[in-house]
Amino acid sequence: MSKKRCNGEGTINKRKDGRWECSIMFGFQKDGRRRRKSFYGRTRKEALDKMHDFKQKLEAGLITLDERPLVQPDILFSQWADTWYEGHKDSISKTTQQSYKYTLATLKEMIGDRPVNTIKAMDIEDLLRDLRKEGKSDSYVAKARGMLYQIMNKAEANELIRRNPVACAEKMRANKPMEAKEAFTAEEVKKLMQELPRDKYGDSIRLMLGTGIRMQELLALEPRLIEKDGSVIHIRQAVKTVSGKVEIGPTKSRDSLRDVPIPEGLRPMVVSLRNTEDTYIFQSPNKEQPFDPKHYRDKFKQYVSAVKGVRVLTPHSCRHTYVSQLQALGVDLATIQSMVGHADLDMTQHYLHVQNPVKQKAVQAFDRAFLGNKAGSSQIPVGP
Repeated sequence: MSKKRCNGEGTINKRKDGRWECSIMFGFQKDGRRRRKSFYGRTRKEALDKMHDFKQKLEAGLITLDERPLVQPDILFSQWADTWYEGHKDSISKTTQQSYKYTLATLKEMIGDRPVNTIKAMDIEDLLRDLRKEGKSDSYVAKARGMLYQIMNKAEANELIRRNPVACAEKMRANKPMEAKEAFTAEEVKKLMQELPRDKYGDSIRLMLGTGIRMQELLALEPRLIEKDGSVIHIRQAVKTVSGKVEIGPTKSRDSLRDVPIPEGLRPMVVSLRNTEDTYIFQSPNKEQPFDPKHYRDKFKQYVSAVKGVRVLTPHSCRHTYVSQLQALGVDLATIQSMVGHADLDMTQHYLHVQNPVKQKAVQAFDRAFLGNKAGSSQIPVGP
């Protein structure tokens, strides 16, 4: 059979014995002659796959030109962890980078001087138990395990280890059942809607209760991101605190980029919030800078505590409240997740189909339940 070019500057042909042969030339020998290598397979694909595998290992420096495996040095965990982090940090936000650095420092302190290829599954289990004994929370232990998995997975991919030991290690069970997230009751929501002052802070709390937007998204709002009639808010950014400095950054996840429909009873307030000449709805005394989340939490506590019969929770409790109240009103979970921009990858495919009319029905249900807006007229006081 005539020889044909294969994908890799070589030739491929079917031999008389039925096998396929793919031959390539690479490099030069000491005498100046070209190096040539052949790969065999029962099928054309098998021969090509062997050739591609060889080329990848050669380009990655995992084998020499004469095909001897390179001897990998005993790379210490601390060295490899830093290498992994440098390659990974550009794919995460600055705030997440700060969190990663803290966890990474802890892991390096505990196992940093051990070669990566000597770490076993039982070592991972011992480390996680030690973190628990030191009083670390269940979420922190889970975060440490996840980071270890990524670090060792990259080591396996680069053939520094034969198998990821974290994948074989037993997961740590939580010390205690997960506590339910705090949320305002239906009666508390009604009190807040009715009795909060009609000013920027009072209206912003109503807005979080009536839309489920995050405080970080609220503080990053610009007038341009709000429709003139107050019917929709476009979530495109969020505030981040990096090394003590407040700045504008991306939303928590890609799913958080969304258009939030506003209940009709809240639209006059949203229009009022929009009417500002500042860059941001909530702006720092330092011009062109967003408001500090710490200061907003203080204001939130001050305003909520002034309403009798309402517990003082956190701004994020407004988000939990919105989800729980919509569920109580019979709105399906897929619609709720679409509206609040929940980054649950397992559910993403289920709520991508949710259309605007379905969302409008959901906000209308909230409108009727908490704003008394049965005929398009809000029952919330309109005066300051």
